[in-house]
Amino acid sequence: MPEGAAAERVEIRRAEPGEAEALTALSLRSKASWGYDESFMAAAAAELALSPERLARYPAYVLEAEGRVAGFYLLEPIDEREVELSALFVEPDAIGRGYGRRLMEHAITTAKRLGYRAMLVHSDPNAEPFYRAMGAELIGTVPSGSIPGRTLPLLRVDLEHA
Repeated sequence: MPEGAAAERVEIRRAEPGEAEALTALSLRSKASWGYDESFMAAAAAELALSPERLARYPAYVLEAEGRVAGFYLLEPIDEREVELSALFVEPDAIGRGYGRRLMEHAITTAKRLGYRAMLVHSDPNAEPFYRAMGAELIGTVPSGSIPGRTLPLLRVDLEHA
C-alpha cells in the first residue's frame, strides 16, 4: 500500500433475502465480463438467478468494499458430507483486488464450520484456474444447466485438508 494511503474497508457479512435481485444482477455482470454474447447470457440468466428464499435458506455472504457490495457467494448442501459452491461472483470493476480469494477463503471456512468434508464447484471454464489456485482439484466435467451440449469443469475442495 502506498505511503499515506488509507486502508480499504472490506467486510464479509450474511446476504439478506432482499438483496436477491441485486446479487442476480451482479452475477450477470460478472459472467458477462468473460465476453459471452447476448444469446449465451440470455440462456444462462435463469440458472444465475437468485431468489430471496435461497438466500434465506442457505449460507450466502456478500463482500462489501467501502460500503458497496463487490461480490458474493452461496453454498448449497448436497448431502451431510458435501456442499456445493453454487455461486461466487465479483463485480467486474473489482476483479483483481483479492475479493474472490477472500470470498473463497470465507466459503471454505464456513463449509468446514458447518461440518462438510468436501466442497464441489461446477465452474465456468474461465474461472477454473482461480479455483485450482485456491486448492480445488479437477475431478471431471458436468453438463451445463443452461447451455445444451456445453460441459463445465467439476472441481472438489477437500475441506479436511484445506
